[in-house]
Amino acid sequence: MKIKLLLFFTITILFSCKNESKKPTNPSEKGTQLSLKYANGFSITDYKTYKLLEIKNPWPKADKIYRFALLKKNYDAEFWSNEQTNFDGIIEIPIKKIVVTSTTHIPALELLNEEQTLVGFPGTDYISLEKTRARIDKHFVRELGKNEGINTEVLLEIKPDVVIAFGIDGNNKTFETIKKSAIPVIYNGDWVEHSPLAKAEWIKFFGALFNKEKEADSVFNSIEKNYLEAKTLAKKIKNRPTILSGAMHNDVWFLPNGTSTEAQLLKDANTNYLWSDSEGTGSLSLNFESVYIKAKDADIWLSPSNYPSKEALKNSSLQHTMFKAYQNNTIYSSINTTGKTGGILYFEMGTSRPDLVLKDLIKICHPELLKNHDLYFFKRLD
Repeated sequence: MKIKLLLFFTITILFSCKNESKKPTNPSEKGTQLSLKYANGFSITDYKTYKLLEIKNPWPKADKIYRFALLKKNYDAEFWSNEQTNFDGIIEIPIKKIVVTSTTHIPALELLNEEQTLVGFPGTDYISLEKTRARIDKHFVRELGKNEGINTEVLLEIKPDVVIAFGIDGNNKTFETIKKSAIPVIYNGDWVEHSPLAKAEWIKFFGALFNKEKEADSVFNSIEKNYLEAKTLAKKIKNRPTILSGAMHNDVWFLPNGTSTEAQLLKDANTNYLWSDSEGTGSLSLNFESVYIKAKDADIWLSPSNYPSKEALKNSSLQHTMFKAYQNNTIYSSINTTGKTGGILYFEMGTSRPDLVLKDLIKICHPELLKNHDLYFFKRLD
């Protein structure tokens, strides 16, 4: 009799423990907030049985916070089936199959060793990173057309667990169609952040999706350390070269404003960007005369739009040749560093690896520093 009672209580306790592991945590309970040093556009709170992911600013002036429940193992399926209207998406983690829509998302997958989860992408020719490129060449990643009009037929066929979207206003009808097909769509807002390190910290967003928060934190800490060490090194130099940026299209010269991440990188590289005191939410649009008066004697010309050579600059406008930097061959661009299918590496990796961008700028502007660093993204224009 004692043995039977003991067995009964043992089974009861085990059954209770099993049910307890599935019972969802009360959202009113205090969860553990993921530590973020720079990024403001998302937050992750761990409530033991699930994580709450909030996307706060996926595009400028967004008027809604998007909430996603990331369900851990042994979640209560019946409970969460009734919670659909309280979240913008409910996702089982870790993610097994993912679709991303910007090349800036690809490095995070590779840095977390999760590139094998990518099953579709709009515009695969733009991807240059070697591990993902190899998977595309082996037809493990489906072509989805264009970001503005994703091939939903193919996407629904491959059935990803989640689509990581990029949008400027949230009015992409294709993404609404995907959501109606019960595939969660999460807008990634790294591009809205206001500093290079804030953008890079979005690797922690991907870390949460793959249950790899520790790995993501380790990767980011390494990038941050490299960036801050390079910034400190550049501060030692007293000579700050003057910088011109951008180029002219249809009589309008476009260049970064002083609050942009590009300007922040130039500041951290200890340079004198000639428009560092300007403000705005987009690029500056100036006439040639105002640019020439200010920058005709600039020491270095960086990122002259999409012109791949000095000849292209000259053919576009003879006015480009009037700058000292053109005459002295001190023009550097990142658009000539491409993958085998033509994707520009800077557009793919620059957001996630600001430490490499900063080191390139320091190498160009202060050649006496970082003598062992070879330019990664930038090249002198021929």
